[in-house]
Amino acid sequence: MSDIKSAFEIAMEKVEKLGRATEEERLKWKYAPVGEQLAARYLKEDCNLVAELSQYQPDARKYIAGRAAEILIRNISLPRNDATKKTNRKVMDGLKLLKNDKAGIENTYSRIRYLFTHYAEQGEAQRKQAYEQLKAEFEAKVQQAMQQQMGSFTGVKIDVQKQPQFQQEWRRIQSQLDAQYLNLLSEYKRELSAVS
Repeated sequence: MSDIKSAFEIAMEKVEKLGRATEEERLKWKYAPVGEQLAARYLKEDCNLVAELSQYQPDARKYIAGRAAEILIRNISLPRNDATKKTNRKVMDGLKLLKNDKAGIENTYSRIRYLFTHYAEQGEAQRKQAYEQLKAEFEAKVQQAMQQQMGSFTGVKIDVQKQPQFQQEWRRIQSQLDAQYLNLLSEYKRELSAVS
């Protein structure tokens, strides 16, 4: 029975195997949450990133700026409305302040802007066309089902857009249409993360 270990003993053995944390790891653990808070404050309150970062020692700044940049990059999304467009612009402005490779940032930004323009213009046209096609298909199905149940009928009009099945199918189609844009956006976000 003496070879049965408590959960505490097992956990302590695992901790010993991990070894001591390096100074870099400790700094990262200490300052990453500060970077998260800074990014959140920047997005909500419009604080000055450069001034906030200047309050810290240079060795701490890189961890704060790195984590803040990660949080900002996560907040880039497809421009579905004015609020997301505004957030995207703000994120991009903030990343320009946090990253050193301005040319790399601008290069990736130009591709993101092109993606967003395409999404807003051609993507919107695709979505409208798909919506109208889905609506016409549903109306035809409803008409056919009502004729089969009631025989010959006239004058009954059902708004298929309010039907749960229509809305569910529309969400599915929207997800499919947005998937291509989201895949590209994810790739560009990875590029932004890799820029120093």
